[in-house]
Amino acid sequence: RNLRSINVKIPNDASVEESMLYIEQILRVAHDIGPGQQNDFRINDWSQYADLQRQATAIFTALLTGIASISLLVGGIGVMNIMLVSVTERTKEIGLRKALGATNTVILMQFIIEAIVLCILGGIIGILLGVLIVYGFTSAASFFDADLPFSVPIYAIIGSLSFSALVGLFFGIWPAKRAARLDPAVSLRYE
Repeated sequence: RNLRSINVKIPNDASVEESMLYIEQILRVAHDIGPGQQNDFRINDWSQYADLQRQATAIFTALLTGIASISLLVGGIGVMNIMLVSVTERTKEIGLRKALGATNTVILMQFIIEAIVLCILGGIIGILLGVLIVYGFTSAASFFDADLPFSVPIYAIIGSLSFSALVGLFFGIWPAKRAARLDPAVSLRYE
């Protein structure tokens, strides 16, 4: 008499609409509801809610992608500024290396590699923080009797490190070119 809900799972090959009509007929007879009378129960098709959930997930994913893109742009500009300051502070060193025979390509590669290493180190710190956050959520969920698995896929780690290296490469090119173009005579006299 006090039943609040019944969950029914139908096989994949069955029609949802036919199953709902069949359930409605059974409940109308069980509740003694005559023809033309309103149902005193409600039948929900949860597949509609699954579609809404997919749409909400798509919107949330797009929002997070936008936030991540802005963060990467700001971080990349920060790396570029750090590398530009590094070029300015090491102008004498660059001039000395060029005077001793270093080519523009060697100087260019040095600063590009420094930018890539800087971004990979940032990526490693980000991965460690992400793993700690995921571990924290799964540990907290266990207090609420939710069994969430703790797993960090290796492709996510490799992908994030690769993307960090690409950000370093992209935002390190301009400072590296600026360092490679320095004139050794002017660079040695730089104060």
